[in-house]
Amino acid sequence: MDQRLCAVVLAAGLGKRMRSERAKVLHEVAGRPMVEHVVRAAEAAGVDRIVVVVGHQAERVRDRLGERVAYAVQSQPLGTGHAVLAAEAAVGDADHVLVLYGDMPLLEGPVLERLIAAHRRSQAAATLLTVELDDPTGYGRIVRDAGGRVVRIVEEADATAAERAIREVNTGIACYRREPLFAALRRLTPANAQGEYYLVDVVRLLREQGLEVQTVPAPDPEPVQGVNDREALARAEAALRQRIRRRWMAAGVTLIDPASTWIDDDVEIGRDTVIYPNTVLAAGSRIGEGCRLGPGAHIAGSVLGRDVQVWYSVVEQSELGDGCRVGPFSHVRPGCRIAPGVRIGNFAELKNAQVGEGAKVNHHSYLGDARVGAGVNIGAGTVTVNYDGHRKHATVIEDGAFIGCNANLVAPVRVGRGAYVAAGSTVTQDVPADALAIARERQVNKEGWAARWRQRGRGRNGDGVR
Repeated sequence: MDQRLCAVVLAAGLGKRMRSERAKVLHEVAGRPMVEHVVRAAEAAGVDRIVVVVGHQAERVRDRLGERVAYAVQSQPLGTGHAVLAAEAAVGDADHVLVLYGDMPLLEGPVLERLIAAHRRSQAAATLLTVELDDPTGYGRIVRDAGGRVVRIVEEADATAAERAIREVNTGIACYRREPLFAALRRLTPANAQGEYYLVDVVRLLREQGLEVQTVPAPDPEPVQGVNDREALARAEAALRQRIRRRWMAAGVTLIDPASTWIDDDVEIGRDTVIYPNTVLAAGSRIGEGCRLGPGAHIAGSVLGRDVQVWYSVVEQSELGDGCRVGPFSHVRPGCRIAPGVRIGNFAELKNAQVGEGAKVNHHSYLGDARVGAGVNIGAGTVTVNYDGHRKHATVIEDGAFIGCNANLVAPVRVGRGAYVAAGSTVTQDVPADALAIARERQVNKEGWAARWRQRGRGRNGDGVR
């Protein structure tokens, strides 16, 4: 019969070496906070329940992870053993406990699956995930007896010179049988250099009781690397982004220059999409098949259909339909819904705008809080004047309308179906369907005026220079 497994993720620490106002586990790697990467690894490994131990900035951690996990509170930062003990009630009657750390963003489900399987086979009181490092500085060392059995784990601050030479180290990740784990945790004392309740001391207590402690070697040090400072954060970022790039290239996405392409962890990309250099696909983005993105595209939290092209432009929290063309140097701001076949030209800006199929929003135009119908032409330099200093107002441009260059549409205003707005007009009233709106001063030509002006200038100083 399967036995229930509960993962306990330690996420209560201050992370002093990060030198940050933000809790360490909330620092992001590839668009997700570190603790979320750990939770996702536990989910991928098939654990039955996840408990996150929170302390510093507990509410922020809860806000980010939501209801997918349970929570326990470590009221005082008294060490890792104290943190796991704080989770006892939340763990409930699970048969086994998998202890994880919230600052390991490179952790993957298969690594945990291997550890869990070995632990269940052996039925040891504890099964530790260990790794051998060329430079084990900063890690707790695995101390074994002459027969190769684990005796204890010693933290570097408490290790002798001989113990510090040991290359096999404790990753911190381990599976325990629940009852002996919590019995040992209640026996911990802070008799160490840090004055804390060390989780690693549980191993010594279990062995003193004659209980078995097994180890499973991690196949690669990378997935079990913790992040304690900004330099380690940068290394984790680089490693995870490389994984992401390889994953998408294997799935049929072309990256012209992988090193300059940044793709966040939750982004989805359709096959045969080509991504050009210096392009960023940020969290929450969904890219259809056959798109051409970049050079210099930044797409964040947006949904793009098939065969969309975006280059040297920014798209934020918006939707672009099939076959849209955006750029260069355009900005699609949050809240836009762009129908298929729309062309957004050079230096155009849109905000909270709906644009109908086949419309053209040309150069140096601004559409804010606008509803634009199908087939509309927006001339260069058009502005929807949406803000009166107190509130935003909507502009509606119905299907097939034609807006001439350098027109100002002062909202709230509606341009009817098939209507024309003459270039240079400032429109303050609704334009009926199929009408022509001209809202500008009538041109007056004054014959000979320029010649007379030049003559007056020459009369003043003799050379026409004022």
